[in-house]
Amino acid sequence: LYLQEPSNKRVRPLARVTSLANLISPVRNGAVRRFGQTIQSFALRSDSKSPGCAQKSCSRSAAPTPPKRRNSVLWSEMLDVNMKESLSTKEIKRQEAIYEMSRGEQDLIEDLKLARKAYHDPMLKLSIMSEEELNHIFGDLDSYIPLHEDLLASLGEATKPDGTVEQIGPILVKWLPRLHAYKGYCSNQLAAKALLDQKKQDRRVQDFLQRCLESPFSRKLDLWSFLDIPRSRLVKYPLLLKEILRHTPKDHPDIQILEEAISIIQGVLSDINLKKGESECQYYIDKLEYLDEKQKDPRIEGSKALLCHGELKNKNGHKLYVFLFQDILVLTRPVTRNERQAYQVYRQPIPVQELLLEDLQDGDVKMGGSFRGAFGNSDKAKNIFRVRFQDPSPGQSHTLQANDVFHKQQWVNCIRTAIAPFQRTAAAAELKELPELSEEAEENNPSAPNVQAQKRQSTVSGVAEMELDESTSECCSILDSEEAKGAKTHRTSSGHRKTREKQLSGKRKETLV
Repeated sequence: LYLQEPSNKRVRPLARVTSLANLISPVRNGAVRRFGQTIQSFALRSDSKSPGCAQKSCSRSAAPTPPKRRNSVLWSEMLDVNMKESLSTKEIKRQEAIYEMSRGEQDLIEDLKLARKAYHDPMLKLSIMSEEELNHIFGDLDSYIPLHEDLLASLGEATKPDGTVEQIGPILVKWLPRLHAYKGYCSNQLAAKALLDQKKQDRRVQDFLQRCLESPFSRKLDLWSFLDIPRSRLVKYPLLLKEILRHTPKDHPDIQILEEAISIIQGVLSDINLKKGESECQYYIDKLEYLDEKQKDPRIEGSKALLCHGELKNKNGHKLYVFLFQDILVLTRPVTRNERQAYQVYRQPIPVQELLLEDLQDGDVKMGGSFRGAFGNSDKAKNIFRVRFQDPSPGQSHTLQANDVFHKQQWVNCIRTAIAPFQRTAAAAELKELPELSEEAEENNPSAPNVQAQKRQSTVSGVAEMELDESTSECCSILDSEEAKGAKTHRTSSGHRKTREKQLSGKRKETLV
């Protein structure tokens, strides 16, 4: 019985396992995705298929696949032994940093050309997207190729026969200001990404991009990764320059010039970020929809900066998309109009100068909107805060919940930063008005009897509050005129102050009655 047991088992999988040896690619980093798909196709294949199919599948998967990343070679690896020994360790690191910048420019140029050749042109030729849509997504990407080719050529001219570069500072100081050309491209990225995501809903576009992603030339990068490469390259320049400066000797002529180059690139990036922020702000303003004309506020249309935005939940568990512009807080509901994202303004926007923030503790508020939460302790909300008008008359208060502690703290910090200037202004105004509001000097002021006489008349006439305010203002003006004559008469003890306040409050109560 024991000898007959294997006869009940299938012998066919043994042949399959032995055939898997042919699937292993000789390349170091084989394509895991393709290898897994081949195994799956073998396991699901029926016995009725001919050996030709197996041979075809094996030959297809046996094709070598390039590695996902480019093979990077260090500058020091290209030197001969004698040259390497003649240079100090610091100089080798300096040349490595310069070579990394040069190699990065070469890679960037290749990627920009690839984006045009492998994505833009085929989609235009196959009518997968219109020329207008492609221009909106790709922008003027081609125009930046000569810009980076110029830097690469300048670095090549500065390279000696032994592979070293003596001075790079003057080249960078002359070239870096030209990066201002990226303002338009970076400003358009948000709208370009939105259009690309919308077009991905089209089956033809989705199929084309998936085929490109699985092709060796893409290095497993999607289209947006190629379109975002210029932006990621821009933010690397300060790091590369600082690395070169760090390994440059203090007596080298490049020291001061590199410091100037770092200042230039930081200024360029600041200008690009500012322009990009304004474009992002206008992009979301254009997508706002108002249910009532009263919701429209000129501070929304005039905003140039978007301090913070993201998804939050209200007390009922409904999702809101909140925008904190520089001067106003706008709560919205995400909606879809003709397959395009829009934001419907929810309630009345709150100007920053009238905004009050309350940082709530976990469990202070019970959140609704969840059927499951009604039967457990999950209704005790976490990561919550409240925003409302300082004046309670509008009657609007919003309890908002973030996804986690980190996002809550981001919102709280942004709101506090936005309202801080107005709080300081209000505090300064209160300090200025403090001497005018104090009335304890009336008894010691020689002109005070006139004020009290007016108060008595106002009580008799029945229009006490109005005339009391007028008399107080007159008292303040007389007080200001007499201030230089007798400063000592303005000093009173705390007992006099409390007595006077009680008298005034009593008079006001009597008048109101």
